[in-house]
Order: sequence, then C-alpha cells, then structure tokens
Amino acid sequence: MKILMLTPYLPYPLHSGGQIRSYNLLKNLAKKHQVTLFSFIRSNQEKQYIKELTKYCHKVQVFKRRQAWDLRNIILAALTPYPFLVSIYLSRSLRSHIAKELASADYDLIHAETFYVMPSLPGEAKVPTLLVEQTIEYLVYQRFVETFKFLPLKPLLYFDVLKIKLWEKYFWRKATRLVAMSESDKEIMQQAGKNLKVDVVANGVDIDHFATIKPSQTKAPTILFVGNFKWLPNKDAAKFLANDIWPKIISQLPQARLWIVGRNPTQDILALAKKPHISVTGNLADIRTAFKKANVLLAPIRNGRGTKYKVLEAMASQVPVVTTQLGIEGIAAQPGKSVLLAETADSLAQKTIKVLTNKSLSKKLATNGKQLVYSQYNWQVISQKLDKIYQQLGA
Repeated sequence: MKILMLTPYLPYPLHSGGQIRSYNLLKNLAKKHQVTLFSFIRSNQEKQYIKELTKYCHKVQVFKRRQAWDLRNIILAALTPYPFLVSIYLSRSLRSHIAKELASADYDLIHAETFYVMPSLPGEAKVPTLLVEQTIEYLVYQRFVETFKFLPLKPLLYFDVLKIKLWEKYFWRKATRLVAMSESDKEIMQQAGKNLKVDVVANGVDIDHFATIKPSQTKAPTILFVGNFKWLPNKDAAKFLANDIWPKIISQLPQARLWIVGRNPTQDILALAKKPHISVTGNLADIRTAFKKANVLLAPIRNGRGTKYKVLEAMASQVPVVTTQLGIEGIAAQPGKSVLLAETADSLAQKTIKVLTNKSLSKKLATNGKQLVYSQYNWQVISQKLDKIYQQLGA
C-alpha cells in the first residue's frame, strides 16, 4: 500500500516517546508498505537525520516549524479559534505540498500522528485518514492549568484548553478511523461521536536493543526515574518524587540513592540534585546504562495518558517497576505479579522500599515484567496490529 505519514517531529534521533514509536513503526511497516514521510523540524540541523529515515521511507520531506513563542503563534491563539498548540503547527507550505503529493500519486491512506497536524490536510482530500493519538492533549494541559500558580493567567489558559478540547474532538470526528494507546483513552474518544471507530495499538519496545542488559550490583540501592523533561507530566512526576516521596524513602534506607535521568532538564529539575543523595543526569547517551545500574524504576506519574516507554523499557531490562495506575495505562501488567502500584507519596515510598529489601519480590517482578513485554509489547507484534488496520482502511 502507498501511505502518506504526517508527524509533528522527525522520527529520528530517538529522543522522545513519539520519535521512538514512529521510527519503529516505519522500520517494521516498510517491509510491506511504501511510506512517504512528511515531518516538521525545529531547526535545519535535523536534516542530517533524514538519511537514516530513507532506509525505511520511499521519500522524506521536512517542513520548518515556527518556534513555540513566535509572535505569530501568540497572535493566532489570541485572535483566532485555534489554540496555541495548533497555531504552532499551522503551515501553508505543508498544506500545499500535501495537496500536490496527493494529486501526483495514488495514495491508499494518510496516517497522521497527533491531531494538531490535521489542519494541514487539504479540504478536498478524498484519501482515508487514520489519526493516531499518542495522548489526549486537552487532559494533559488541563492538569497543567489546574496546578498553575499564577492566578491572573489562569482564565486565559483555561480558555486555551477549552479550544484544544474542541479541536481535538473535531478532528476525531473528521478522521476516517482512530487509534488510541489504551482502552481508557479509547472510551474517552468514543464519547465524541456515536459512530467513531477507535482501535487500541499500544506502544512497544525494541526488545533486541534491551536484550543485552545484565543488571549490575551497585554498592547502594539505586532508584531510577526516567523522562524527557519537555513533557510536562515528567516534570511533575520528578518533583513529586524528589520533594514528597524521597524523604520518606531515605529516612528508612539512608544508604539509598535516587538517580533522575532525562533529556532537556530545566533549572528546577537540575536543582533537585541539591537534595541529599539525589543526582540528575541529562542527555545520557545510552539509556541502557541507567537501567543496568538501577535496582528499581519509580515512576510516580500523576498526569499524561498513553503508554509510558520508561515502564516498558524498564521491564524489558529486567528492572522492577513501582508506579501509579496511570503509569501502566495501556499495559496489561498485573499488580503484585509484574508491577507494584500505589498512588500516594507514602504508599509509593513503602512499595519501593519493599522491592529494595525483598530480593524474592524483586526477582519475581523483573522476570514477569520481561516476559510480558517480550510477548505483547515488542514492535513486531505492535506493527502487525497496525498493518491489519491499514489493510481494512486502505481497502
């Protein structure tokens, strides 16, 4: 089949969850389909990565996205119905090139990653559209505004969240078919319309990449947190961990260490290293280095829907996981068997201490977690699910 894929980022290098997903799907789907990729880039330096993607794509074309705080984005968000998130990705150039591409070749379907690239589709496009929602954006920003402390700006931010919600639901109804990351996301999306067809295609792991990891013995029990700090829920989780959970752990296990790892750490995240026995590392060259030295992954996620790569990668690396119910959303992990779940700071601390002090429990979680990921969440299995949707939609 001939597929036109649209992404709000270049799917390489693998610095974010979205890039990991798109890259691995391209890698696996290229065996059956001819994919043309249109992607946004932030800077011209990213063009050096196009060569890697041409291994799996028939053609790759990139479009420069405006910087987030470009005055044009602010004006569009303030004076038009578009929310700020959509304004960033509005592009006449992309819209024009999509129209030309569809006119010049007989495409079977359009695959759009995230709803905010959908406004670039020309209105006259007759090709079936598959919209993949990696997370439900309006819920993420709604949570951010709820915890935003500068009160004078809150009404404006709430209004922008309302616009995100309206546009997101509008494009759910406009797409031919939808993909969600979890059953709970699917239920929310189906509420936007009676006849919406939503499939669940969760995220996965490159199991060959993590298969070589053999956990090493560390002198001090090491608790790991992983996350890209451009993603607001990761910032919230890291602060919650360092400020509320960590003091409870260190009071009972004074020899323990907390290692926070993630790209794009902000100053407030870097400042967490000032607390006792906490270290912060940004832009680690190989995340497997962190998993190799970790005794447990603690992911106190309180916001942000969709499957968490940090959890899947930890399981693939045989690292026990302690997280929240939201942290395993989209993952069929059984509490007590392949993961430990808790919601409050005190309970998360106690579950983590339990893993660190009970070798039998730690081994059970590590073994069962790895088996789960290998059987259900490797990219070959995930791409086969998406391929079935392609075949149905393209037909």
